[in-house]
Amino acid sequence: VCDARLAERASLVQPSRKRQRNSLRIAENILDMDHIPELSRYDRCRICVPQSCPRDCFMRLDCRYQQYLRDSMKPDIQICNHNYLLADASHRLENRPLLLRSYQALVVDEAHKLPDAARQMYTETLSPHNMDELCLLLQQAHYKDFARHLRTAFLTLSFSCTQGLSKLRGKASEPFVLTPFRRAALIDCIALLQNVGGLPDVPRYLLNRRGEAESLLRLFLLEVPTRILYIDYDADGQPTFCAASSRVPQLLRSALWNTREPAILTSGTLAAAGDFSHTEQLLGLAAYRPLRHFRANSPFNYKKKCLLYFPPRVKMQMDNRKMAEEIVRLVGACHGHALVLFTSYRQMAEVRALTDGQWQYPTYQAWRNGGRVIQQFKESGNGVLFAAGSCWEGIDFPGDMVSLLIIAKLPFPIPDPVSDYERRQYPNLRDYINAEVIPEMQKKLRQGFGRAIRTEQDSCVVAILDERAGIGGKYHDAALAALPTCPITEKIEDVQQFIREQKRPDYFL
Repeated sequence: VCDARLAERASLVQPSRKRQRNSLRIAENILDMDHIPELSRYDRCRICVPQSCPRDCFMRLDCRYQQYLRDSMKPDIQICNHNYLLADASHRLENRPLLLRSYQALVVDEAHKLPDAARQMYTETLSPHNMDELCLLLQQAHYKDFARHLRTAFLTLSFSCTQGLSKLRGKASEPFVLTPFRRAALIDCIALLQNVGGLPDVPRYLLNRRGEAESLLRLFLLEVPTRILYIDYDADGQPTFCAASSRVPQLLRSALWNTREPAILTSGTLAAAGDFSHTEQLLGLAAYRPLRHFRANSPFNYKKKCLLYFPPRVKMQMDNRKMAEEIVRLVGACHGHALVLFTSYRQMAEVRALTDGQWQYPTYQAWRNGGRVIQQFKESGNGVLFAAGSCWEGIDFPGDMVSLLIIAKLPFPIPDPVSDYERRQYPNLRDYINAEVIPEMQKKLRQGFGRAIRTEQDSCVVAILDERAGIGGKYHDAALAALPTCPITEKIEDVQQFIREQKRPDYFL
């Protein structure tokens, strides 16, 4: 909450709007907006801390947010997420004000996510929303005509990127190609952004926003080799210009490891098939010394408590209908208590529809931000949860909640312009798949497998329905290398027998 913006917003709300006034009154004593009940999205946008606090704010000395930032520099132990750590490292390299106080040791938990956080941090973007914000700021600064010209130029640039694009289904990405039409539109946009600097009495924050937009578009005009240039399209076909760094490992090494402070990187999936080399390469530690490895064996008895099931191999590829039939058989054999993981929300919805009415167990489908649905599944006792996305990791299902874990497809990374760039760094496709694609799949598979057994008392059947992972399949050995050693079967009767032997009588009620 920004105290200055809160005071301004509260003064505009009518006395008759008691619920709204009550939420704003609570905000006077609670800094974190997530803890303010019944706060509307509109009010949230009006009272939140701005992207950069003005230095001449009349409440700067008494502001709770600024005091929070000052207090955050005092404790002996600091906890933050990966993005904040990288932002602080960037500030240190550029001699800007520190976000974290100087530390003597660093512990990075869930360190397998650090490369993705760095890729996000080191990717510059410019979306239609960003340009609309810039034009709105220009209007508010009384440059209405200039804002209109800039908006028109950006719309022309956007049209040059969507011309000939067929209707999209969901999000999509494509490498940026500089056609003559796009070049002319880029030059017009850059020239207008340059002219902003020549306008009289332009506020500094506006000049900064203008400079960021101009520098990004200039990357697309010059096609800088240290950037991977591509366009993200949303479901409506609106383009976002993205410039990702092609030097993420080197940037991570410069930002975090060359400080020479001791660091511990920990996670359940730093190793792919027992090998740390892929993670070392992503983290910029491939040739780093001194570097030590440690692997802790799992306390779980997978040989006794886990059964790995592959459906019998068939010549034809398993389509959604066959997958649904296999899921019905497995859910019946295990009496519910099932988590079904997908790599695609679309496939999840299609397979879920095909299983409708095939069992009597309560059935749930978790979309993005499906925390409430997941909680309902946990409370159901013997339900079936169809899920994707974040449910592959970080969600805890102890006890008999998940006694059947079904993995619909091997979680291979989805191709995108960044992976296309990485593929070109290898002499052939096979080397790229072995060095990059398979290790990524193995780490994600191990994360998903980790939903099955959470305590020493748990027992679970894990079924992988992807025919490529089955016995004799192309990636069977790679899948097994990613998982703990446990019994394997292709017989549904073995699944039924395993559940009967492992579960107490009340499990079947």
